[in-house]
Amino acid sequence: MEEIGIVKSVDGAMAKVVLARRSSCCESCEKDVCDIPEEGVETEAINQAGAKVGQRVKVVMKPYTFIKGALVLYLFPVVALFLGAFAGKVYLSRLFEGTDSELLAAAGSLIAFSVSLFFVKIISGRMSKKTEYKSVIESIVEG
Repeated sequence: MEEIGIVKSVDGAMAKVVLARRSSCCESCEKDVCDIPEEGVETEAINQAGAKVGQRVKVVMKPYTFIKGALVLYLFPVVALFLGAFAGKVYLSRLFEGTDSELLAAAGSLIAFSVSLFFVKIISGRMSKKTEYKSVIESIVEG
């Protein structure tokens, strides 16, 4: 995944880059209101190219990083939701005999979903600290 942006600040080996909205994305967007600010989105990237403040740069995110992040953020809570519903229906109904199994399935899914969100927060925090999961400024763009 490649984006073009402008370096806003540099701090050692890291740089904050403002990625502009792309007109190609805006043309295909079906939303009534854009959730990307007019000035763009700010991201932190490893300054591999040695860019300076104000320079236009190409920022690259490795595909496996993007996919892994999406799996943790989206798939893990959904799987936990279904597993919680199953566990609630099967196991909680044994513990709470006489209680509606559908109600217990809903309770189990809610509990599992909540726990999964807690773990997603922990995992994403750890991922954000590792350099292998950060975007990289690959090159300085002329013009």
